[in-house]
Amino acid sequence: MNIIRIKDNTNKLFFIGGVVRDEILGKKSFDIDLTYVGDAIEYAKSLSNAEIQKINEPFGTVRVKIDNQEVDIASTREEIYERPGHLPTITKIGCSLKEDVLRRDFTINALAKNFNSGEIIDYTGGLSDIKTKTLRVLHDKSFIEDPTRIIRALKFSVRFNFKLDEHSKKLQDEYLDNINYDMSYKRVKKELVETFNLNSQRAYNEFIDSGIYKLVTEKEIIKPDINIENLINKYKNLINPQNIWLIYTATIEDLSRLELTREEKKIFEDFNALKNLNLNTDFETYKAFENKNIETVLLYGIIKNLVPAINYLENLKNIKIEITGDDLQKLGIPPSPKYKECFDRILEAKCMNAHITKEEELEIAKTYLK
Repeated sequence: MNIIRIKDNTNKLFFIGGVVRDEILGKKSFDIDLTYVGDAIEYAKSLSNAEIQKINEPFGTVRVKIDNQEVDIASTREEIYERPGHLPTITKIGCSLKEDVLRRDFTINALAKNFNSGEIIDYTGGLSDIKTKTLRVLHDKSFIEDPTRIIRALKFSVRFNFKLDEHSKKLQDEYLDNINYDMSYKRVKKELVETFNLNSQRAYNEFIDSGIYKLVTEKEIIKPDINIENLINKYKNLINPQNIWLIYTATIEDLSRLELTREEKKIFEDFNALKNLNLNTDFETYKAFENKNIETVLLYGIIKNLVPAINYLENLKNIKIEITGDDLQKLGIPPSPKYKECFDRILEAKCMNAHITKEEELEIAKTYLK
């Protein structure tokens, strides 16, 4: 666990949640969550070596800088879900540590560690569940209050090789049979991104086979007979790592409930424009995928036809015409719409023989433009 130079005289400061879980599992934790039993904002103001960076009064959280390290400290709090599926409402700031951990998702994320003594506080059986690799919700309304916990459970099952206990799985299945689509899809998307950017075929299979996809769409999904994980690994150096999740969720097709970025929208728009095309020749394949995101090419391969997608990525993608419009003008041919047709004729020839030289390109141009 990272060293944070806080001189805590209150004995009310705790590491909490994922950072404690990861330390027990021997894994590196990227986020360090600290909770103060009481008002964290007032506590932060009392620290002599802390520079306050940001305060979120309604949630009782504060960001401080200590020795050039930024740290978030949260007040213990109670909350209720007035609208299931949406952000909860804070009802009390400064509750007991036990009341605070009971609002969390799974027992393995409800562990606390005293900042001074290092004592582990376990009110929910999280330590035992870590040993048995079990994911267990804290109460029966957990998935109703926050359906994104279903996707989070999938994420943790992949990251840690854990499995939902029988009762939690029953609660998940019951919810997926009766989904309330009035939920925060911003949170749904966040969990989808984090889960599928792990690039796991196992996660994808579970996502479809267990019906978790129904959180996003009411349409039935046909799972393609392609190992998406292997396909992504093969072309990983060409893919924006942040877009891996799109390749997995493409089989849903209807992502209208999710707020997509401009780049994400373009990937799907380009795919939708291509998905009904049958690409029979190298030239047709090149023209279809030219200037498209690699993700769009892979979507076509997964959902429509893998053969032309692979052909483009491995054989056609780097084909370029060497001559330019200036070269044609030097031949005494004035600029005209014929230029584009001429370049396409050369490109078609290069798709059949990528080793055509610039001089041979010029000969093709002369022949075509006569």
